[in-house]
Amino acid sequence: MVFSVTSSSAVHSSSLSSSFEQTKAAKLGAFQPLDRPHLPSKTVIFSRRRCAVKPLNAEPRRNDSIVPLAATVSAPEVVDKVEVEDYEKLAKELENASPLQIMDKALEKFGNDIAIAFSGAEDVALIEYAHLTGRPFRVFSLDTGRLNPETYKFFDEVEKHYGIRIEYMFPDSVEVQDLVRTKGLFSFYEDGHQECCRVRKVRPLRRALKGLRAWITGQRKDQSPGTRAEVPVVQVDPVFDGLDGGIGSLVKWNPVANVKGNDIWNFLRTMEVPVNSLHAKGYISIGCEPCTRPVLPGQHEREGRWWWEDAKAKECGLHKGNIKEENLNGNENGAVNANGTATQADIFNATNVVSLSRPGIENLLKLDNRKEAWVVVLYAPWCPFCQEMESSYVELAEKLEGSGVKVAKFRADGEEKAFAQKELQLGSFPTLLFFPKHSSRPIKYPSEKRDVDSLVAFVNALQ
Repeated sequence: MVFSVTSSSAVHSSSLSSSFEQTKAAKLGAFQPLDRPHLPSKTVIFSRRRCAVKPLNAEPRRNDSIVPLAATVSAPEVVDKVEVEDYEKLAKELENASPLQIMDKALEKFGNDIAIAFSGAEDVALIEYAHLTGRPFRVFSLDTGRLNPETYKFFDEVEKHYGIRIEYMFPDSVEVQDLVRTKGLFSFYEDGHQECCRVRKVRPLRRALKGLRAWITGQRKDQSPGTRAEVPVVQVDPVFDGLDGGIGSLVKWNPVANVKGNDIWNFLRTMEVPVNSLHAKGYISIGCEPCTRPVLPGQHEREGRWWWEDAKAKECGLHKGNIKEENLNGNENGAVNANGTATQADIFNATNVVSLSRPGIENLLKLDNRKEAWVVVLYAPWCPFCQEMESSYVELAEKLEGSGVKVAKFRADGEEKAFAQKELQLGSFPTLLFFPKHSSRPIKYPSEKRDVDSLVAFVNALQ
């Protein structure tokens, strides 16, 4: 599989001279491209750079039989100079830069050896930023074969709107065939999504990146507070190899790392760019059709992905190097004490929320007749989806105070997880249970709606 070179100079060479584009860019205030000399249309200048920063958590170099892009297409005349770039230092310099400035710097440095990774979701903002720089740019996407029809239509709209051709990468047909014949079409619901994502996404991405020296992603820190909270705006890719092969051969740019999701959407609306029609149906984070669904009130955007799994598993492997490792107690974002035990700031800390120990929850399970009904949340304090519903749950406790229904919490991660899965119907965090007065069997809250009105309706229907 090779890339076709996208020629977008006809679209972009006049984009900044157009009064229409200047008017659109002016709406964003400081978003003005940098001045640059005009180059001959057929000349691409880039620097082959090496990084002085040793990447963390890097995988060993892999042998790959796929021929890189540069060996399979005729390249334009290249002025090649070797420099060493300290991308850790550059990331600090660009920390407060606008996404447009970061995009412009990325395209300036790498020319035709960099491409935008486009998923078909709100990262269309990356393409708009690239368009506004006035520089030629390339876009590639991973077609897993299981995307929503709306996403395929969106790809076509984007190509027509910007006058480009998206460079699609497909999974190896033999690998997909073996996976489906061996385990079926929906094995990921039973044993996790990682294997399917590895075949349909990670390996095609690896092949794509071997034809590049840098790539541009739409990662944001607020997409998944538990796993992407420290994404830099530029870094040496800690996982994948680039065109020259080996650790440090690929640079990863994240121009919108510091941008909030609402600001991305304000930008898209201002610039009147096409968006995936799934967004209007409640989808925020969009992936493959079987593994993506709309989010509901009180849910974090990543809960629409792989909803049957725990919060810490909601990554496909494309950005493995930016995912925080679990600490010693299986918690994310936790500090580690000198004795090796993990600590984490607790949540649901309200005077009217009872904190249950293991003996306490076991006693609830044993009682056939209770003086009061109980609502219990099984949670992990590191879980961003538990954190997202904290305000609703605390408000529920306030509303139910004095009503004869106790509101409680039970920390069900770490050593308690196996018990909670076996005895308390724990599937993923958070899980809510209602213990009626006259029944020993708890009733699991079936909905993903975690706004206070939905929780109150659940309790009122059962007490």
